Amino acid sequence: MGTPGLDLISLGIVDADLVPKYELTAEDGKRLAKEYSRVLMRRHRARQAAESTLLRLKKEAIEALPEELRAAALVPDLTPFPANRFMATLTPPIEGYIDKVMEAAKKSSDLCFEKLKC
Repeated sequence: MGTPGLDLISLGIVDADLVPKYELTAEDGKRLAKEYSRVLMRRHRARQAAESTLLRLKKEAIEALPEELRAAALVPDLTPFPANRFMATLTPPIEGYIDKVMEAAKKSSDLCFEKLKC
């Protein structure tokens, strides 16, 4: 469940008793693996189709341009991204989340050092 000692249960953010426990047979595991593989393949094919459509539309758009603009459109833009660019997120940051994680990590590391001293 993540880096040993830094997962959500070890940090005390998630209660281990609330995490559901599953017992799977080998057949269940194979069935789930096959279904997951099918889902991933569907996603892959959909992404490939979307990319092919985008490339086809891009070529058609470039061909529709006047000759002088077409030449400019075919020159790749190799300008690097800004170094201070922030990562895009779907939700706003949670207030105090980093502080809570850092505090839990410090408590966890203090416990580890105390165990080593004994």
